Amino acid sequence: MPTLGVYLLGKTPPEVPWESIWVRWPDFRLPSDRDAARATLEDVWTRAGSNRVEIACGGGRGRTGTALACLAILDGVARDKAVAYVRENYDRHAVETPWQRRYVERFAR
Repeated sequence: MPTLGVYLLGKTPPEVPWESIWVRWPDFRLPSDRDAARATLEDVWTRAGSNRVEIACGGGRGRTGTALACLAILDGVARDKAVAYVRENYDRHAVETPWQRRYVERFAR
């Protein structure tokens, strides 16, 4: 069981028995509130060192892959290498749209 679940969805996620955060993020799009999404990802990065954190979207590729690429940047991967890193280590189809890729490339530490 995760300690924290972060759900990247366009609609309210179902209830879970652990702490959870909903980031409003419609399918194939970008987060509705980018500042809140960034704050959540920074929190996830900090907490993942000592907690089990689950990140999920509807299909597990576009939004989840984009979030994982942003987490990779927070962990020291270069912005221009983060998408390739996630595709190599998570899912070769991660980060599905051009605007998700640009979001990652503009995600600064």
